[in-house]
Order: sequence, then structure tokens, then C-alpha cells
Amino acid sequence: MRIAITGRPGVGKTTLIERLLERIPLSTGGMLTKEIRKCGHRIGFSIIDIDSKEEGTLAHLHQQQGPRMGRYTVNLHDLEHIGIAAIRSAIREKDLVVIDEIAPMEISSPAFLPVVEEALASGKPLIISTHAHLDHPLVHRIRREFTLYRVKLGNRDRLVETIVDSLMSEGIHPTAL
Repeated sequence: MRIAITGRPGVGKTTLIERLLERIPLSTGGMLTKEIRKCGHRIGFSIIDIDSKEEGTLAHLHQQQGPRMGRYTVNLHDLEHIGIAAIRSAIREKDLVVIDEIAPMEISSPAFLPVVEEALASGKPLIISTHAHLDHPLVHRIRREFTLYRVKLGNRDRLVETIVDSLMSEGIHPTAL
């Protein structure tokens, strides 16, 4: 089971992954990223360890140090100590590894791509989301080698059942919710 999810920012990639994790009966670890919103405006992104629930800041409008990505500054410390650490832990200890997402902010860390390569080499089931327009050799490889699902506003709710049906055909029996 190697699933790649791609789509434009804000379309629902993370929500799709969360809904899948509720249905997949495997021990799961890795990282999720979510928007940080204040008064209806996005001001940054959080990074969450799926297993421990530890949360930090991936990038923020008011972050002082780190690489700049558009309006945001990346918090390399939290990316490496929460996100990358969560992926490494999942590779060692879990049945399913989640990497949400491979995008410009994440690849600004020199430690990020090597841990993604480690996850790919592990042979474990993977769910990886990618930024829709990221032009990077590793992302091209994932899109080519994995079962790829493109999330759009019109299909994001149906994709949960589509992916669950696909998992069932692979012998993984998701829980009914």
C-alpha cells in the first residue's frame, strides 16, 4: 500500500488523510501539517506528530528565523524535532508511515528529503501528500511509483471511499465508521 495524494493548497489533502487514518486498522505514525488561522485568515502552518500528538509551528507570518517561503518563514527547529522525528519513529515502530506533505517549506530542511528516502526504502505502507505543482525528482518518483489520487473540491469527499475500496482489494480491511 503506497498512496500518493496531490492537490492545490487548501483543497483538503490533510482532511482526506485524517479520514483515511480513522478507517485504516494499522498502527500509524508520521506527520501532518495544518493551517493556522486567525480571524478567518491563514497566518501559518502547524506540524503534528500523529502518534504523540505533539504540535509545533512549521511556518508562520511572524516567525523570525528560517528560510522564507512567500509570506511565511519556516521553523526548521519544529520541522526537524517534531516532523522529521515523527517520520523516523514511524519507520521504526509503526505499520503505516504518513508524510503530509512534501512541499517547498518541508524541503527547505536539508534533513527532510533523506528521511523521505528512508521511508521509501523501508518497504512499509506509506501515505504521502505532495504539493500539486512541486517540480522535484523525488516527488516525480512518488507520483510515478505510488497509486496517485488528485484531490479537487469536487472529488475530495468521494476519495475516502475510493481509497478504502482500493485498500480492501489489497487485503486491508478498513473499519466502518
